Amino acid sequence: MAIELTDICKAYGTNIVLDKFSCQIEENAVTCIMGASGHGKTTLLRLMLGLEIADSGRISGMENRRKSVVFQEDRLCENLTAVSNIRLVCRKPIKTDDIIEAMSAVGIASDFAKHTVRSMSGGERRRIAVLRALMADYDILFMDEPFKGLDEEIKERVMLYTKEQSRGKTVLLVTHDKAECEIMGGELITV
Repeated sequence: MAIELTDICKAYGTNIVLDKFSCQIEENAVTCIMGASGHGKTTLLRLMLGLEIADSGRISGMENRRKSVVFQEDRLCENLTAVSNIRLVCRKPIKTDDIIEAMSAVGIASDFAKHTVRSMSGGERRRIAVLRALMADYDILFMDEPFKGLDEEIKERVMLYTKEQSRGKTVLLVTHDKAECEIMGGELITV
């Protein structure tokens, strides 16, 4: 079932971020959300996640959907290892070897599995945040600028891995980069 957003309005004081915004998001497909800074991309995700309430309008199709998120910030548990951060969101038991294999797929050496994320670089932390969301049990994957801060070679590697791992799922990707939308094979929505 598609997700329907109908006449969504959201303001912060006198700053109107979304004004009667409507769209349909197809199930089991990638949808890329683009727009200028401050035009409501992140707000739109937060509304669909239930982290904020719309001033008016209706969102349907989110009922009983398991959600996974890559926020703009990594939101990792600093004192836990990379493996523990990923396991934290997994409902089913997951083998350490499977996590290490996923880390390797996005260019993180296996010896980092035992390191706390506090000791990792920004790019490594970002990739752990992406892996954590991908390895969770979800129907809808929300990604808010998930590839920012990655160099071009690693970025493409992470995008291709994300595309493969999320195949057959509903993915909402906020980005400022049209090339990301093209690589992910997403439909484009502009806010």
